[in-house]
Amino acid sequence: MRTSRPARRLSAVHPSRIRPRRPAWARLADEDLLDLRLCDLGLILEGTVLEARRDQLYGELEQRGLRFRPHCWLSDEWFSPTTTPGIAVPFYLAHPRLMRLEARQMGEVEGGTQAWCMQLLRHEAGHAFESAYRLGRRTRWQRTFGQASSPYPDTYTPRPSSRNFVLHLDWWYAQSHPSEDFAETFAVWLTPGCKWRKRYEAWPALRKLEYVDHLMGEIARPPAVVRSRAPVAPLRELRTTLREHYERRWSRYEVGYRACYDLGLRRLFSSAAKQSGRRAASAFLRHTAPELRRLTGAETTERSYAVNIVLKDMITRCRELDLRVSGSPEVLKREAATLLAIHAEEYLQSLDLCLAV
Repeated sequence: MRTSRPARRLSAVHPSRIRPRRPAWARLADEDLLDLRLCDLGLILEGTVLEARRDQLYGELEQRGLRFRPHCWLSDEWFSPTTTPGIAVPFYLAHPRLMRLEARQMGEVEGGTQAWCMQLLRHEAGHAFESAYRLGRRTRWQRTFGQASSPYPDTYTPRPSSRNFVLHLDWWYAQSHPSEDFAETFAVWLTPGCKWRKRYEAWPALRKLEYVDHLMGEIARPPAVVRSRAPVAPLRELRTTLREHYERRWSRYEVGYRACYDLGLRRLFSSAAKQSGRRAASAFLRHTAPELRRLTGAETTERSYAVNIVLKDMITRCRELDLRVSGSPEVLKREAATLLAIHAEEYLQSLDLCLAV
């Protein structure tokens, strides 16, 4: 994600050896923790699992022969400033207690797994490279991706059937803006083991990947043009409370659409008090996710993406409603797959798109 807000070498430390700090606030109940200011958390990125993931990113850049290393710092969300070629990482990833709070407040923890965190780091690294070398000013970059100076839209309507864009983050994010298109293409190119030439064979998006491959070879050794390392909105300067932080985030998100799942989910699962000791429906859906995807018959790329998006929202809604498993797991799997397929199709139809590739 870009923002216009004003403004080492590879480590051998294994993530399992990193012990998070145990500050006094880690023992607070949620309601008390929410009254704490972000700047009072006293967190730094070093000494957390994020340090190892940052160093993993640096290792991937080194393997590609790239000299530039975007610096990272803790802030309130994921972003890469246009003024500083670096990566802001959300504070909650620096401590397990805050990740639990994030999950309860927002329904998910963006970047909460190693794979997801690395996806986001590679994406934001693409933005940092764009800023560091002022790539958006290049004529060929503009012909390939568009005008980086174009204003960001408030919303965008993705086209799941389009093969002009790579697929990396959810919601066909490469389609939202030229800079996001570049960052997503860079992330796919950087991902270890990604056979992008074969994966995107016959896709127009392959031309973008080949350009990024050429461009990175061109800027591999020269130093960055923009070298500022001043962090933008660092955690230590954020005086809002956690409560205010989450209220602001919810005010930006449209969550009313999730109510469309309620009727079907309540028919499948139970919210009765007597079922409170049973397995959470959200955990059941997460555990059976691979089988649910198979049962939906998501045979095309765009339908598979829609299934993943809807499944994530169904899991979140089950958690919000505190729904529990009641009944035969095998029956529930079949019925959940049917509900998932229906909502995935409705999602695609809402975009007025054909499901055929």
